[in-house]
Amino acid sequence: MDAIRSYLQGDGAVILPEMELVLFGLGILLIDFWIEERDKYLNAVLALAGTLFSGGTLWMLRGRVAASGGVLVGFHESAVVDGFVLFFGALFLASTALVILLSVKFMQIEKEQEGEYYALLLFACVGMMLMASGVDLIVMFLGLETMALSFYVLTGFLRREKRSNEAALKYVLLGAFSSGILAYGFSLLYGLSASTNIGAIGAALGQRNQLVQAILRSQQPGEAGEQMRQLLAARLPVALNFDPFTLQILPMLAFVLVLVGLLFKVAAVPFHQWAPDVYEGAPTPVSAYISIASKTASFALLLRLLLLVFASSQPTWIYLIAGIAIASLTWGNLAALTQTNIKRLLAYSSISHVGYILLGLVGGNETGLIGIAYYLFAYVFMTAGAFAVVIVLRQKGLIGEELEDLNGLYQRSPASAVLLLIFMLSLAGIPPTAGFMGKYFIFLSLIESHHPLLALFAVLYIVPALYYYFRIVAHAWLKQPGEAPQPLMTSAQAIALGVAVFVSLAAGLYPEPFYKLAKYAFGQ
Repeated sequence: MDAIRSYLQGDGAVILPEMELVLFGLGILLIDFWIEERDKYLNAVLALAGTLFSGGTLWMLRGRVAASGGVLVGFHESAVVDGFVLFFGALFLASTALVILLSVKFMQIEKEQEGEYYALLLFACVGMMLMASGVDLIVMFLGLETMALSFYVLTGFLRREKRSNEAALKYVLLGAFSSGILAYGFSLLYGLSASTNIGAIGAALGQRNQLVQAILRSQQPGEAGEQMRQLLAARLPVALNFDPFTLQILPMLAFVLVLVGLLFKVAAVPFHQWAPDVYEGAPTPVSAYISIASKTASFALLLRLLLLVFASSQPTWIYLIAGIAIASLTWGNLAALTQTNIKRLLAYSSISHVGYILLGLVGGNETGLIGIAYYLFAYVFMTAGAFAVVIVLRQKGLIGEELEDLNGLYQRSPASAVLLLIFMLSLAGIPPTAGFMGKYFIFLSLIESHHPLLALFAVLYIVPALYYYFRIVAHAWLKQPGEAPQPLMTSAQAIALGVAVFVSLAAGLYPEPFYKLAKYAFGQ
């Protein structure tokens, strides 16, 4: 017991929230064999308890993080707990809890209430938390694959549904391909630095970048170039024989491979092809989970790598990020205009949201980083709420995923229609909602960093978003109900919707505490 206590006070504290989720997941797998069909809801109760326990542990780690100077380090500096991990870990746990609440009735209707479903949700959350807390390439990749493998199985969980099987197969093939590209990028980073620690890799790439700049200055005519040549001849004479472009080939290739691997995970253009099919084919709670949690975790990993490993080359790569952001905004918004399936529409709209978040990286200043954190926070709850309304529409004999299924929702269920309106306003970025404040901080960062044209483009793309989001609202509020049954909302779904709508409104009406949370994520 003393050894266990000592471990939990040392390295174990860094991954204690993850260990709790693993234990609860294993417990669900064991208990599922003993409980009868009518008691299968206990799997969801146990999974929800796991997220609460893990969240409580994450909250208690705040004190230790503050006492240790803002960073709690473990496992030979391969994993940390800091404000970044606490913020994103809380988002992952909140996403998991919302999806668990939304899954109970849905999986009961689908007659797929196996304990493996809830265990996989917890295991996916473990992978996401490792992605955020890892500062070692191996830990990051293990976390990414833990999350990805869980999602592959969850996507195809409706075994009797052909489109669910097809979506899972497409997700596995494209996901494995992107993971291979990312792994190759990681191997190049290791080769360039002889380390898997991202701090050491960033320092090595920074030194190489300084050497390249010094060689370029030594090649300039005049007195300044001569002085630099003399300095290099005295300190590193072999550098005079190097070609600057040759020195940059491998770092550039590593950056491209890592970026491509992660852009697939966030579904940015042109690596977005999997998203609409996976969103449509997966069980709707899983679609919601992939949309909010997987995207948030992938952005956490992307931020770690770009801001620590590739920080020295930031002035160069922001232009590439800007191009990808504009392409994502363009294709996501235009493709969403023609969709009639709500899940596919939300998939394409999520691609446009990726564009907005990437623009925060283009800004690159304090406002931009805080804007990314704020936007992701708002995105989790407003998107979860939108999917929750689709889940409520799922009744026996009615799938409820087409726009026509929303017809007359206001007359059939006024509460659901009002909630849907709020979530659509937030996704479109209309005040006073959380989505508006998220976009505001992104636009402000672009203006502060002297990118007014990008800010103008981003503002203009709100117009097509308004059209397709209000198509959904029009079907719910203006169309005749037809023969569709009245939606029945369970207590669990009501709790999830209540939390989602509260955050979507509160973060827009009174953004100050949520803004402080976003600042805390970056140690401010």
